[in-house]
Amino acid sequence: MQNASIDLAKDSVAKLFRVYLVPTLLGMLALCAVTATDGIFVGRGCGSDALAAVNICISPTMLMMGIGLMLGVGASVIASIRLSDRNVTAARRTITRALACGSLIVGLFLLVTLSFPATTALILGSSESLLPLTLEYMPWIFITCLFQIWGAIGLFVVRLDGSPKYAMWCNILPGIVNVLLDYLFIFPFGMGIRGAALATAISCFIGFMMILIYLTLLASDLRLIRIPLSAESLRLSLRDIACQCKIGISALLGEATMGILMITGNLVFMNHLGDNGVGAFSIACYYCPFAFMIGNAIAQSAQPIISYNYGLGALNRVASVERLALTSAVVTGLLVVTCFLLFPGFMVSLFLDGNSPAAGIAVRGIPVFSSAFIFFIFNLTAIGYFQSVKMIAPSIIFALLRGIIFLVPAFLLMPRLLGVTGIWLSLFVSEFLCSLSIVIYYLVHRRHRKADSRSNDS
Repeated sequence: MQNASIDLAKDSVAKLFRVYLVPTLLGMLALCAVTATDGIFVGRGCGSDALAAVNICISPTMLMMGIGLMLGVGASVIASIRLSDRNVTAARRTITRALACGSLIVGLFLLVTLSFPATTALILGSSESLLPLTLEYMPWIFITCLFQIWGAIGLFVVRLDGSPKYAMWCNILPGIVNVLLDYLFIFPFGMGIRGAALATAISCFIGFMMILIYLTLLASDLRLIRIPLSAESLRLSLRDIACQCKIGISALLGEATMGILMITGNLVFMNHLGDNGVGAFSIACYYCPFAFMIGNAIAQSAQPIISYNYGLGALNRVASVERLALTSAVVTGLLVVTCFLLFPGFMVSLFLDGNSPAAGIAVRGIPVFSSAFIFFIFNLTAIGYFQSVKMIAPSIIFALLRGIIFLVPAFLLMPRLLGVTGIWLSLFVSEFLCSLSIVIYYLVHRRHRKADSRSNDS
């Protein structure tokens, strides 16, 4: 492969998976820890209403991140296969087109949302009382989407280029900066919720610059390349982007699931428990990315190994990586759920004073909410496998099931059956049903493959 120390075609599958998983997981967990720390500073320095305002603004940024993941997954799968064919120039064009497309989409998003900020905030679920805080936070965090989308796409490229440790530091270093600036801006400087948004913007800009420096100066194979400005080049670029989106759309749906979870949860909690309910739910939403990033780390670590060997036709190696990834998903899911079941009070106390109404709601709800995480991580890993081998239809179907078809009805029906507990259980119901669907599909698909194999042998 590109990095002399990594050979995706010959090195043992277990070694390759470990080489990719450890730095990817550490980098993503560091990013999640930073996000949680950001919430801790906001909660302690600005209060539960500020947490609720942040939660209202986050869902659109997740949509932008989802678009970045869609382009990143698609570009990485296509570039992996082209590298296995030794077509480096085509691989460079693919990743360049992905970054250009992502930048254009964020530009349009900023134009639409920041032209009508108050309307945008109300559509996202802000109450009139939360509107001033929401408008204070929104512009800066939305602008940050430009840097985040480069990170979402660029990290796939850096890992594929054979530098998973550099990708890890692209998460860790900006994260350290974010924590330091959060503290300075919120407490000594007294900048409130705007300070938290500025800290995030500055730290994400540093990550963006690290990606840009790598892709222009440090990359072994996957450097940015000039795309000719001609009608034929535009046609090829549009075809390439369409293919990337087709492969990676389930990644967009996966990130959109987080956005839909937040928007729907905010509306339902606001309806049942008011601002305190949204504040309590916001704490759960700060922890939810831990499960999301673990599932993504496992899927993204397996992806370059699976896609490269799939391009070579080495299906036994592909199957071995799949088994390792799914086993890792189940084990880590169990560990995460155990932590939340044992220490809910501690988890909540990091964000809010234990005597506040929002904290009491969160302590009762988070153990119920976290029970979904084992299925959450399993589903992300399984969908990532389908993406990596270009099984586009099942990856899209299962992403839709967990993100919309199961999730929204669960939020609407479970409160009627079980009250507030039902709201907290909605994610569990959605993710469990999706896991069950994946297992049934896998068993039926395997039976059909065995029947086809026996038919061909006879």
